[in-house]
Amino acid sequence: MGTENIKEYGQCQLGGIQLLSIIGEIEGHECVSENTKSTKYEHLLPLLATAEHDEEVKGILFLVNTVGGDVSCGLALAEMIAGLSKPTVSLIIGDSHSIGVPLATATDHSFIVPSATMIIHPVRMSGMVIGAPQTYGQFQQIQDRIIDFIVRNCEAKKERIEELMMNTCMLSKDLGTVLVGKEAVEEKLVNEVGNLSSALAYLKKVIHA
Repeated sequence: MGTENIKEYGQCQLGGIQLLSIIGEIEGHECVSENTKSTKYEHLLPLLATAEHDEEVKGILFLVNTVGGDVSCGLALAEMIAGLSKPTVSLIIGDSHSIGVPLATATDHSFIVPSATMIIHPVRMSGMVIGAPQTYGQFQQIQDRIIDFIVRNCEAKKERIEELMMNTCMLSKDLGTVLVGKEAVEEKLVNEVGNLSSALAYLKKVIHA
C-alpha cells in the first residue's frame, strides 16, 4: 500500500498483515465537521471486503482510538469485522468509547494499552426527540442490539454490561462507566493489556500456527 492510502484511509500492509485505523468519530449517514477527525463508514466497508478477498492479506490489525459516533453504522462495521474469516486483532491505543466498544470486541483477540480507556454508556441521540413510548422502545431496541453484539464477541456477561452502562457514580451529568487499561480486561471486554509489539506478535503467531 502506498503513502496515499495511509494518508487518506489509515491503512497499510506489514508483511501480510493489513493495518486499519478506527479513529476519531465514526461517521455514518451524515458527514461530520471538516475539522473533526473521523472514520468514514463508506470507506472502511470496501476496505474490509477487499482485505477478505485479497490472498496476500493473512491477518488484520485494527488500531482503535475513537470517541464513538453513529451507532447504526458503527454496529454495521463491527458486524463486518466479526464476519471476516482471516485472523483479526484490535489494539486500543487511546480511547474506545460508546460504539467503539463493540468495534474493539469484534476481532478474534483484543489488546489495550495501560493508559487507554473504554466508556460504556446508554444509547444517546442528538437533536429533537419525540417523548413517546415508541421512542423509548426504539432506544431500548438499539441498546439491546449493542449489548447482544458485545456479549457474542467477548466473555463479559449481559447483566454486568448493563450495570456498567447504568452506573450513576462516575460520569458527571451522564450514566456510564470509564474503564482504564487493565480494568477493561478485568471486566472481560478486552483479552489482554499489551502494546503494538504484543498485538503484532499475537497475530503473527496465529497466522503461522
